[in-house]
Amino acid sequence: MSDAGVSGDLAWVFARQRFGMHPGLGRVEALLSRLGEPQRAFRTVLVGGTNGKGSTAASLAAMLRAGGVRAGLFTSPHLTRFTERFVVDGAELPEAEVTAALAQMRPLAEEVGASFFEVITALGALLFRRAGVQVAVMEVGLGGRLDATNALDPVLSVLTNVGLDHTEVLGDTHEAIAREKAGILRAGRPAVTGVALDLLPILRAEGADLWALGQEAELRVQGLGWDGSEVTVASPSGTVTVHTPLLGAHGAANAGLAALAALRLGLSPAAVQAGARAVQWPGRFEVIPWRGTRMLLDGAHNPEGAQAVAAALRALGVEGLPVVFGGAGDKDLAGVAAALRPLASAVVLTRAVLSPRAADPADLADLFPGVPLTVTENPQAALDALAALRAPQALVCGSLYLLGEVRPLLLGESAEDRERWQ
Repeated sequence: MSDAGVSGDLAWVFARQRFGMHPGLGRVEALLSRLGEPQRAFRTVLVGGTNGKGSTAASLAAMLRAGGVRAGLFTSPHLTRFTERFVVDGAELPEAEVTAALAQMRPLAEEVGASFFEVITALGALLFRRAGVQVAVMEVGLGGRLDATNALDPVLSVLTNVGLDHTEVLGDTHEAIAREKAGILRAGRPAVTGVALDLLPILRAEGADLWALGQEAELRVQGLGWDGSEVTVASPSGTVTVHTPLLGAHGAANAGLAALAALRLGLSPAAVQAGARAVQWPGRFEVIPWRGTRMLLDGAHNPEGAQAVAAALRALGVEGLPVVFGGAGDKDLAGVAAALRPLASAVVLTRAVLSPRAADPADLADLFPGVPLTVTENPQAALDALAALRAPQALVCGSLYLLGEVRPLLLGESAEDRERWQ
């Protein structure tokens, strides 16, 4: 395929982001049918939740790989490259392979009117079938019941937690959101969860064989500072202790939930331990050295996520640090800022240039009263302002799209130059 063809197909799928999200399974089911039901070629694990589902999914995929299982990992959104969404045995699939499959799918997707996320969900299934994947770990996009990934039939479902996010679609209470997320559970089939105990009755109403942390399974965490945590999971399938490099209590909980899921899939303790050690999940409390500063990158974009980041920083002994902050205008940025403000010695406001949803940095100034502020118009200017502070460590937070533009600048890598909506 020519470069023009590759560019055209990628431009086409990125353009579909503008049409927004349209909950419902009819279009993606029609697309999968036209593709010959690729999702039937492998077993599926669905991983949903408000926060932590990406790191949980990545941990589980690493454990499967360590156990000799050819595992696919489908996640969203990507940070820097579209191909990050499609990983087999720990490696992104080549762009040529992804775009070739996309070109094949395009007329079928247009025929059924599939949305951006419906297209990439079906694309993931098609790619995983072609790659000979045995188990696909699929991160749910939004909610659960009507999310495109729910067109796949999971052998195991994972629900990390329930927080207030996407309330305009899912409802404005934890109970309403829990009902939507519980839609990925299947009656009589295994499921694991870390949701708050008061929401468990909503999940149990689905009839799944559900094991919950704090009831059927026990989680014990020993923090190891900047080295991560030692996590012990005791369950009816046995007890396993793992070391995860994921930072913070929330990272430890995600690793523990992945370990519980792995045990339910029949993986050996040795595979669970090896996978937990090997996991890498960029942009989620990730540490990157830069010009003498320890940069901490986290995509927390809702209050619960920001509270987890703040708690992790305090547990690491960080009492104050500069924060580079920007986020989508349709998020509860006031709640995010409230969690971060007590730890911020200074704030550099900026925006993800490629995200039309990004809030104007000047409009965010009121969220940080009493904190020294610098307002910048792009990530490079934000890093220039940060460098002038000569801080030993700093946090970049508020949006995965912002991280997707900051991270390549820190690493000296190239980045996509495409509008980002989803």
